[in-house]
Amino acid sequence: MLQFRRVLGRSKVAPAIVILVLLTFWLLYGNEETIYGLSGSTYSHGAHRRPPTTLPEPETKEKLLREKQNQFNQEAKALEAAPGAGSIYGGTLSNLVYQDPGKLGSYASSTRPEASVNFITFTTQKPYVFNPYPYENDEWTSQHAQFVPCDGPAGRQPEDIRVFRGRPSNLPGPGFGSYDALGVTDGLCFEREARLGQYGFAPVTNEEGEQIDWESVSWGELQHQCRERNKARFRAKNPLNGYTLLGNGDPHEETVSDHARLELAASQPDIHKRDVHYQDASENGEARTALLLRSYTGKVYSDNDKQIIRSLITELSLRTGGEYEVFLFLHVKDDNTDIWASEEAYRHVVETQIPKEFWNITALWNTEKVKRTYPKLTPKALLVHNGQLSPVQIFMQEHREFDYVWNWEMDSRVIGHHYDILTKLGEFGRKQPRKGLWERNERFYIPSYHGDYDTEFRETVEQIYAGDTIWGAPGVPVVRAVGPKPPVSKPEKDKYEWGVGEEADLITLSPMFNPVNSNWILRNQVWGYRSRDMAWGDLPRRASVITQMRLSRKLVDIMHVENLRGNHLASEMVAPTVALIHGLKAVYAPMPVFFDLPWEGAQLAKWFNGGPKGDSGSFGSAMGWGQEARFQGSTWYFRAIPPQRLYNNWMGYEDTGIGGPKWEEENGRTCLPAMILHPIKEVKPTEAGYSSDSKLPYS
Repeated sequence: MLQFRRVLGRSKVAPAIVILVLLTFWLLYGNEETIYGLSGSTYSHGAHRRPPTTLPEPETKEKLLREKQNQFNQEAKALEAAPGAGSIYGGTLSNLVYQDPGKLGSYASSTRPEASVNFITFTTQKPYVFNPYPYENDEWTSQHAQFVPCDGPAGRQPEDIRVFRGRPSNLPGPGFGSYDALGVTDGLCFEREARLGQYGFAPVTNEEGEQIDWESVSWGELQHQCRERNKARFRAKNPLNGYTLLGNGDPHEETVSDHARLELAASQPDIHKRDVHYQDASENGEARTALLLRSYTGKVYSDNDKQIIRSLITELSLRTGGEYEVFLFLHVKDDNTDIWASEEAYRHVVETQIPKEFWNITALWNTEKVKRTYPKLTPKALLVHNGQLSPVQIFMQEHREFDYVWNWEMDSRVIGHHYDILTKLGEFGRKQPRKGLWERNERFYIPSYHGDYDTEFRETVEQIYAGDTIWGAPGVPVVRAVGPKPPVSKPEKDKYEWGVGEEADLITLSPMFNPVNSNWILRNQVWGYRSRDMAWGDLPRRASVITQMRLSRKLVDIMHVENLRGNHLASEMVAPTVALIHGLKAVYAPMPVFFDLPWEGAQLAKWFNGGPKGDSGSFGSAMGWGQEARFQGSTWYFRAIPPQRLYNNWMGYEDTGIGGPKWEEENGRTCLPAMILHPIKEVKPTEAGYSSDSKLPYS
């Protein structure tokens, strides 16, 4: 050792040794082949299934990707003139196709004719009141404590929205996803005034017949009163995070210091944190869900933004008796402002950034708070771009009353009923068997190509992998998995029974793809998760682009502990990956996604599930850098064009030759079935000739 120090002390030798050490580390832990997963895998259960172990040279890869994109552009260009191009636009109340009420299933009983149609002056179509709630159902009432109705901003119980039966005759089926698979109907359509009228799109009056002053409404107080009325339905005692407490199932070492850091984080001033005491509920009360609506300082809230927030609160919280609670989750961008210094500092931000009616549903966070809570994370991992879910984890440590949390994008829009859609997504996750689940998760479900979800699609995936499926946690050296172990040794012994009836710990709206080899820009954003037994970058991982997702408290608690240890991944990877390596139940719910061009199922499979086994990851992935433009013609992706255009038309605004007052006089108002659109940016009346479209090539 003394001789070694002497050698290091020589000025010319020391730099060379340092370089040699760094080079050796890079070769062992950080080289391109290891990052792309070409090194030998030591893990079981198929988590490291790889494409062929020979990747093209960088120049060849770039050439191949350009060729792929050019070919896609050529096919897209040819489809512009094909029958059905642009048919997702222009569906109105004047061209509805009706379904037999018998085919509406439970939706037939959830819709009743509107008694008073005086306010419906824009169509001769018959409106229906839509009530998807179960609280008058005998089966529900026999299994739950009493549901107590709540008051809305008008001083009375909120009204249900109005819908119309039928779907636009020109609207094609979804390219991805399925109404049938989710149990949602496409036989009801939603029009703007019938959908948003009671939330301020139309004049709203109180019990005295006076028009509501929205600035005088306190949505936080309404939610609090509603929850109190229904407190007998929920738990009396909120659970701690057992994974951070010594002797309570902590899957990691350092339990004492982890707990100390948790206590330190919890001691930070936070006026929004409040204790919730339920006196009469059983320990096994109904689950509660927080919906965190992501916002940021500097945002200007449009009338449409306000109407959407009111609808979320009313449909998810007030009409459910507190089953949900909606928060405006505000990112304070200026880290130099100490919002935790005093109640006055905190309140100043709220009152200068948020419309008054939403002041007391607002929860603040900033990067400084994340840094204080997770001191082992690197500065890059702390950035919101890489750590969008970190403040969600902190929120869930402070609000133990919630069993689930929705990370909800401000620039998404539900055309449909919020409670209906979220309930169906949860039910879909609950009924999914674990066998073959990760393999089904990693591809877009294309009904015209895959067939029925629960039969043909499931069987096809099973045949492709022939038993080489992820079966429980994959056995990662740096992780002690906390998820349940499979009931049988091999998936072949299971008859699609394990996991059925188990709540999903993660529900995403896009596939959970393997980012290794995908050229997705954040594929290597992995911090920690290393040891002598596992090279850096060799962590089995999954990603789901657009982080609008539902997470269980169990998953969030484990993510919290991983961050305390300094382990982290990019925002889109962290929840799917933690669920994977800990053996939790994660489900991609195949939400209907439409395209503006008439792609055939085989074409969609080629361009979006182009992996070696029909998966959405690997080389040439549509999520890869330079390939994402394939999503431009879809209704769900951050680079998509149809969402804004469809929503503009739906709101009555002209866009690309469709919509606007004159067009609606001739064609009727836009009416659409349930769907979720993203992104929706500025929602305001458009000028004549406005276009949110772009020209091919998609780039």
